[in-house]
Amino acid sequence: MADPLDAYSRVVSSVAAELLPKVAGVRAGRGSGSAVVFTADGFLLTNAHVVGSSRAGTVAFGDGTSGDFVVVGRDPLSDLAVIRAQTATPEPAVLGDSDELVVGQLVVAVGTPLGLAGSVTAGVVSGLGRSLPARSGSNVRLIEDVIQTDAALNPGNSGGALADSQARVVGINTAVAGIGVGLAVPMNSTTRAIIAALIRDGRVRRAFLGLVTSPAPLPEHLRRRTGQDGALRVVEVVPGSPAHRAGLRGGDLVLSAGRNPVADAQSLQRLMFADAIGRPLPITVYRNGALVDVIAEPVELTGSGV
Repeated sequence: MADPLDAYSRVVSSVAAELLPKVAGVRAGRGSGSAVVFTADGFLLTNAHVVGSSRAGTVAFGDGTSGDFVVVGRDPLSDLAVIRAQTATPEPAVLGDSDELVVGQLVVAVGTPLGLAGSVTAGVVSGLGRSLPARSGSNVRLIEDVIQTDAALNPGNSGGALADSQARVVGINTAVAGIGVGLAVPMNSTTRAIIAALIRDGRVRRAFLGLVTSPAPLPEHLRRRTGQDGALRVVEVVPGSPAHRAGLRGGDLVLSAGRNPVADAQSLQRLMFADAIGRPLPITVYRNGALVDVIAEPVELTGSGV
């Protein structure tokens, strides 16, 4: 008998078969959404806005298994939260690497939209490198390298899996930005550091530098000299911040921080965790035709943002 499925359908159906058992519906207070099992001992990944301020809730899997969960940690500034089921969970999903995605690549969204367990939609990566503002109190942070997809997302998809054709979770669905536009928090090295901190400490301690930046290409002579194509242009320096005290200025091109090349916002943000707080951070910028070295000392990001 001929195979009734075309190649596209076979890929989507295989991803669905792999991930549907591993994505649960969650309820916490007035919030609801989805979560993805990512460890063998019952830890699930979801959105911070799904669990809100709740400390516990209920989790339900497609096979009818349900039970309670506790919130292990949440980080509104990345819109990620880790919960732990108090019942048996399926085998964990495999976490992928969003840095390997390309525009036009097939992706599959798995979640529990509108309370409908085990829903699957498919589409493509519509855009990469998008930014999504996230807020915690008075602090606002841009979630960088957000994945844009045209896979249909609806309320309840939040916290669910965005997977590649190999059923590897490359993002956690977080928002519907408009008709045909869904956004997902990327699964990359920065995200993994956040997840590890949430499991270990229940929260993420962040370092605050006080720069507002945007990606910028480097002039050809700087490309030859540094071996990198891009940098971060300083748009604004927060008054009184560590960056301000270090002498950084608007218009500077940040080439490196901590002696590591800075080519995009993630390059700088991945340095802004607990280890950087209170420690000298060497920064090299290009200013008025010359390379300038400064030393900044990041402070801990607090509710006031300074």
